[in-house]
Amino acid sequence: MSKKIISTPNAPAAIGPYSQGVRTGNLLFTAGQGPLDPATGKIVPGGIEEQTTRTLENLKAILEAAGTSFENVVKANVYLSDITNFAAMNAIYATYLAPAGTPPPARTTIQAARLPGDILVEIELVAEIE
Repeated sequence: MSKKIISTPNAPAAIGPYSQGVRTGNLLFTAGQGPLDPATGKIVPGGIEEQTTRTLENLKAILEAAGTSFENVVKANVYLSDITNFAAMNAIYATYLAPAGTPPPARTTIQAARLPGDILVEIELVAEIE
């Protein structure tokens, strides 16, 4: 098995012993991403809508750095600090991962007891690289 590390300045830098993304074969596995602004390293202001949008923009940057896109995502794991934010998160998520005519990926969504930095959402993806 060969691993290629994927890294981009357009997503938050890893703050521990992990990579933004790892490619093996034709698959990309992203690290969980949250609503950190890559330019400042700070959590974006606002609620679940703003945090979900920033999280997905960070993931988009990692996908693009690996040469793939949301259309090739096959699995998503979503972690919410409060499951009552599901509908609002899901509305934003759908615009990125399930726009009209695009088959959505498989997904797991759970409420986590607490997320790093008390963020509201964290998302990780598995995508195919063509």
